[in-house]
Amino acid sequence: MVAVAVAVVGLVLLYPDRAYLWVKAIHVIAVISWMAGMLYLPRLFVYHCAAEPGSVQSETFKIMENRLLKAIINPAMGLTWLAGLWLAWQSQAYLDGWFHVKFLAVILLSGVHGFFSKAVRLFSEDKNQKSARFWRLMNEVPTLLMIVIVIMVIIRPF
Repeated sequence: MVAVAVAVVGLVLLYPDRAYLWVKAIHVIAVISWMAGMLYLPRLFVYHCAAEPGSVQSETFKIMENRLLKAIINPAMGLTWLAGLWLAWQSQAYLDGWFHVKFLAVILLSGVHGFFSKAVRLFSEDKNQKSARFWRLMNEVPTLLMIVIVIMVIIRPF
């Protein structure tokens, strides 16, 4: 995350006339990374539910979930927010109705992120109380929010 931030600052300083486009590119890359993790993590939870607590398989899922969250999802969300807020400020998108809906969807996605983070902790403590069916349903929530976000950004219906 620090290396990416330094690279972005360097690019902005080297090419100030292209700063908006560089930050926008970083934002899109971060969003893709965040979404990939947010779609994969609940799928891991589905499989983790079938593993016997304390088994080799369960311990492997714990490592995978923790690394996915800490190494990909958390940094990608942070970078998405930083770049996104800067872009909204630079473009004054925050004045538009479509942006308000998008912003609400991103806040909700961040809440789902927090819920998944708690689930990683509960799985790591062998305290998950949710079924595989629940996690299959939760796997759809980031997708639905992503659809709303993309429609708001591309279509800008209002």
